[in-house]
Amino acid sequence: MVRLPRLRPGSAPAPLLRGRDFARTAADSAADVLHPLIALTRGLRVLAAAGRRTWVELPGERRGPALFLAACGLFVVFLLPYGPLVAAVCLMAVACWAGRERAATAASGPGPDGTERLRTLYEALVPYFSAAEDPSPLYAHGGDWSSAFDSYAFDEGGRLTKLHLRYPAYFTDGEPSSRARIEQLLHAKSGRGREYLFAWDEEANRLTLTVLPPLSTAICAQHFVTTPGETVLGFTDTSSVQRTLPVLEGAENAEGADDGEGGGAGPGADGSAGPGGARGGAAAEAATRDVPPVVWRTGPRSTEPHLLALGQPGSGTTTLVRSIALQALHHGDVLVVDGSGTSEYACLAGRAGVLAVECGLAGTLATLEWAGHETERRLIAANRARQLGHPLPDDIQRPLWILLDRPSVLSHLAAADGRPDPQDLLAVPLRHGRAANVRVVVADQLDAADGLSEAVRTHTRARVLLGPASFDQAAAVLGAPPHTTPTPEMPAGRGYARLGTGPVHRLQVPATPDPYDDATSEAQRQAVLRLLPRPEAAPDEQPARQPRTSAPSGA
Repeated sequence: MVRLPRLRPGSAPAPLLRGRDFARTAADSAADVLHPLIALTRGLRVLAAAGRRTWVELPGERRGPALFLAACGLFVVFLLPYGPLVAAVCLMAVACWAGRERAATAASGPGPDGTERLRTLYEALVPYFSAAEDPSPLYAHGGDWSSAFDSYAFDEGGRLTKLHLRYPAYFTDGEPSSRARIEQLLHAKSGRGREYLFAWDEEANRLTLTVLPPLSTAICAQHFVTTPGETVLGFTDTSSVQRTLPVLEGAENAEGADDGEGGGAGPGADGSAGPGGARGGAAAEAATRDVPPVVWRTGPRSTEPHLLALGQPGSGTTTLVRSIALQALHHGDVLVVDGSGTSEYACLAGRAGVLAVECGLAGTLATLEWAGHETERRLIAANRARQLGHPLPDDIQRPLWILLDRPSVLSHLAAADGRPDPQDLLAVPLRHGRAANVRVVVADQLDAADGLSEAVRTHTRARVLLGPASFDQAAAVLGAPPHTTPTPEMPAGRGYARLGTGPVHRLQVPATPDPYDDATSEAQRQAVLRLLPRPEAAPDEQPARQPRTSAPSGA
């Protein structure tokens, strides 16, 4: 290839120099003249990209109302005098502002501390991501960490918040043990006390580490926008589920209740406010935002009609059962067995829809025996109705919830007294509860999981683990390891949930404390009292379906 000699400024002919100066001047003048048009075009492109991104992130159930509101706005603008002209001028002004030239900031590196953190992390990964047979290893002692780390981010304190790295193709990323070693190493080197999400891309040999923000603990018990057959277990990350629910966040969301004990003034079974409902506009001052929930769906078509919740003492399993009971009372009947005997469910005793609240062994055995007979009766009645072509009776369509808290304590008492194990009486509701519209919720401590019966462990396909737990314990309870690193300290109601064979979600149970506990704040106490149904009718007016074989010993 022949290279042409390059003209130097001093050796170029005078006409050529004048022509080049003229072209440069004309280009600068054209850029100055067309600068507003360039800024306007750039701004329109930015606004279009932002609109498209907002539309993609918008949930499916909100796209229709959003289109309707946009069409109404355009119609109103069209009817206004000079409306289209004013709208066009405003759009051009916004586009010019969005397309303005911003001062280019020099790309700053991670800094001395960040560089040292990344170098240390790179050196720690060398034994796992290198092989002696690799002629050009991506990870090597003393190598360049920038070739392996594509992107990274730090917080104000200099701690790593996000890291996107590459690893060699021969790494066994398909083995859970190999991935667990890398996740444990990154967790230890990036800083403990935080929860990390690991996203493995096996096809591209990429790993993304992200620090997850803490879930909100300021959501109290309240009426959730759900349909019959849906129960909100708690709330999770935005990237985990596609659905959101509007909730009131903050302790002030419960200040609109009456100061009374909720007897007769609380909401009815349909969720409407009672006579002693709102007080002024305090409840309206609460912050309302959309939060992604973990929804447990039950019913004849559900593959996980029963739930098992395990956790450490004080982790919030009783709070979860109490929250489920308050939601179940809207459309069903509830049987509560409190094995701990601490009267944690005394607020439910004597309420409409609560068939019994038991904490003694004798009452528990009688109540669970009735629940087994009731399940069989529902099966027989449903079979007869289907054979005759009749609709199912109303008492069968109304769900029956059996809630057991700490059944291992009652099993121990029954074994010491020579009586049948209460968990054995759950075999029929667990096996046939899906067809009979019977749901069973069992909550116990993590160290008592070995004492659960085979029927409970087999038929509870919805699992919840609350409180601190090791990686192996979480995998044993949930059936699959979580994609995040468990933290040694968690607030009450914090843990993981897995419904059937679905993914493992982070979970934060809404605060549902015992309203009769002196340690409960007034705001949370009123929040629970507002959700309680009205007191049940007098004994002579009670329906015959209630199995009151003994007085509610949890009252």
